[in-house]
Amino acid sequence: MEKDSLQSPRTKVKRVPKRGLYDKVSIYKILDAAYLANVGFNYEEQPFVIPTLYGRLDDYLYLHGAASSRMLKAIINQPICISISIVDGLVLARSAFHHSMNYRSVTLLGAPTLVDDPEEKELALKIISEHLIPDRWDEVRAPNSKELKGTTVLKLHLTEAAAKVRTGDPKDENADYGLDIWAGQIPLKTIALDSIDDALLRSKIPVSSSVQNYIKQHS
Repeated sequence: MEKDSLQSPRTKVKRVPKRGLYDKVSIYKILDAAYLANVGFNYEEQPFVIPTLYGRLDDYLYLHGAASSRMLKAIINQPICISISIVDGLVLARSAFHHSMNYRSVTLLGAPTLVDDPEEKELALKIISEHLIPDRWDEVRAPNSKELKGTTVLKLHLTEAAAKVRTGDPKDENADYGLDIWAGQIPLKTIALDSIDDALLRSKIPVSSSVQNYIKQHS
């Protein structure tokens, strides 16, 4: 196995294996492009999947939430599965059976650990904030001691993962290519619309640079 590969027997893609990617560059590129992680875990013999924001620094993925969070309490040093996906388009075939999606996805396995060092904890929160909207952290009030105490931060060492990516046209049966049925792709993307002021915003406060830049880049 290559040094920068995150492949393991548990993460090897078995359904359409040619779509599987295991190198850090491909996996991290998807992680950095997405926002929402779905965390799968077991709590009192009941499986749960909870969506949450995240941020990445080098080979670590950071998660955060309220100190009272059932999920965060349940997954410290416990095995979890994280799924992250981006839908890039609908793929419409000539048959109902072969309809699909173009997508980029990542599955991560591991056991997250508690971040208890105050400096790393604040850094992790900044990383998560900057992943959501770059440069926003420096425009706002930093967390105070009460807020930091009320927040739990976990980190997952990225050692076991796989990406799966689909691109391109539908894959129809050979006999169906002669049918008079339209087939092709509907590309999809998430865009940013104009910002909306908070109803309690004081007057004459301009939209901050980070927000303006984000909208410009994602319009």
